[in-house]
Parts: sequence; C-alpha cells; structure tokens
Amino acid sequence: MPITSKHILISRTDNIGDIVLTLPMAARLKQLNPGVKISLLCRRYAADVVRYCDDIDEVVEEENVADDLVGFLRGSDIDTVILAQPNRELAKAAFFARVKHRIGNARQKVYQLIYCNDRVRFSKGLSENHESQINFEFLRPYGDDHIPTREEIPDLYHFTVPRDEEIAAGFAPYQFNLILHTKSNGHGREWPVEHYIELARKLAHNEGLHIWLTGSAGEGKWLEEHASLLLAQPNVSNTCGRFSLSRLTAFIHQADGLIASGTGPLHLSAAIGQRTLGLFPPTRPMHMGRWAALGKRAHNLATDIPCSADCRRITEPTCDCMRKITPETVLKIVSSWIGEKELER
Repeated sequence: MPITSKHILISRTDNIGDIVLTLPMAARLKQLNPGVKISLLCRRYAADVVRYCDDIDEVVEEENVADDLVGFLRGSDIDTVILAQPNRELAKAAFFARVKHRIGNARQKVYQLIYCNDRVRFSKGLSENHESQINFEFLRPYGDDHIPTREEIPDLYHFTVPRDEEIAAGFAPYQFNLILHTKSNGHGREWPVEHYIELARKLAHNEGLHIWLTGSAGEGKWLEEHASLLLAQPNVSNTCGRFSLSRLTAFIHQADGLIASGTGPLHLSAAIGQRTLGLFPPTRPMHMGRWAALGKRAHNLATDIPCSADCRRITEPTCDCMRKITPETVLKIVSSWIGEKELER
C-alpha cells in the first residue's frame, strides 16, 4: 500500500552536483504529498545554495546534528527519511528513533536492508537513466513508478536566487559575460586548458564579451602555474577562490552563460536556468547519458568515439576524447548564445 508523509528528511551529504540532481525528486514529493514539509540534510558548505530551492522547506546542516542523530530525529516531527545517498549512521539513527518510514536502496548496502523498512532495489551501474532520473526510484514506496524524461526534469527545478548588486556592477560594462569553469575538482574529465585558451582568443574579436574564470583557490593556483596564457588574455578575469558557493550561484545566475565539464557548478547553472554547455567524454560512467547538464537552456557536447586506451583508467584530468571537442564547435554555441541575447533586447 502506498505510503504518505507529513515531514520528509532527504539525506544528501556529498557534493553540490549530486545535491542539485536530487532536487527534482523533492518537487515531485510535493506533488505526491500535498502540504508535506521537506527538509534536506547536507553539509554546511552547500546549505545556502539548497536554501535557494523553493521545494526545500528547511535545510539541516550535517555538522549541527552529526553528534546526536537519534536525538535530533526524536526531537523532530520527521516521519520519513529518504537515504538518497548511503549513510550508515543516519539509517541506524532513524531505526532507533523509530522514524515511521525509512526509505533506502537495499541493493546498495546491507545495512539499508537491515535498518530501512520501505526498501527500493536498483542498480545505478546498470541503469541507462540520468542521475537525476535514477533518484526517482526512491519514490516507489509512494506508489509512484513514473520516471520523468530528461525533457521533463528542468520543469521540476524551482529556484529563487537573490540579485547581488556588486556582481551586477562588475558585469555591467560588458554586453555578454561568459563563465569558464575550467577545472572539476577531480569529479569529471576536463576539457583541455589549451582549448580554453584558443576559445578565449577566438572570442577576443567580440569587444562586448568578457570571460570570467571560476573555481576554487587551489584551481586558481593551478591555472596560474599551467595556464598563464589564458590568464594573460585581455578579455579574461580570474575570480577563482573569491566566492562562497552561495555567491557563486548568484554570479552564475547573473551572467549570460557558463561552460564546464562534468562538475557541480555545471549542474547548478543548468538547474537555475542559465545558458549552460557541458563537455563530456563518451565513456561510461562519465558520459552524458548519466551526467549531462539538464536545464531549459542547457547544451552538452561529446565525441562519439572514445579514447583508444581505456578511458576509465586514465588518471590525467583530460584525455583524447575530450580533446576532440574542438574550440570551433564550442564557439558556434557561444555565438548562438550571443545572438540569442541580442534578440532579447
């Protein structure tokens, strides 16, 4: 018999990209349980971004409750916990706190078979679905077997991102502000920095366009050491390490487009409705089929032919199949974005 919930806690304590791809599930839960309260358990660094999502009523920072998960659950009115990411301590705590519904993937971890009572069973590795679609498997206890199409996913993103006047002032002198998020913090196969340099050179002919590099402070240092030619371009500004994740969200939201490989800011950009271009290898499990940017203004590129060597075993940040995505191909998409913005004026 399908379950119903009044207060759901979704657990997602990993990276921002994974969290973003879980949020469409929250929107569907609101449809299935009118009036339900949805809380999301995440790490502190991601909390402010999650607060921008209109489908999340409360954000619980893991650091605030990790020492007493049982006490936290007992002191709340949470009647359902969804382990969207395996979490042994939370599964155990929900069991001992007698949370009524404990939803987890019993095929993924044995402890979820023990501590969860509303179990689902699926294999991510065998699935042909996108990561955001796979998350809908957790809704089967509600009697909902529908997996949204990739085209339906963008309609399940609901964000309200506040305007930042300082960012607006920095963008104001330029007609088109393009973000290049060149690195992936080790989470994706990267487009070669040489291609980013060539793209910046080709875009230098457009006097109204400015390029902004985003990333962590460590990634900014990497660019200083390995991509000095990119930083030296007159149409390029380096903002690496300057923004918190929540302010980076506002920066992306107020820009005109973003290009990145498979990394959190790529999925965030697509989810908030920004023009977004994702660059991917064709090799499982890194391919577009699993990790494409899904948004109303998102595009994705990959070559059809994988590396001659086993791409999955390559430890370098980039590889031959990423090099085959040419700057000229990316330039065509950026040019279409520029034309699109001109028509909007």
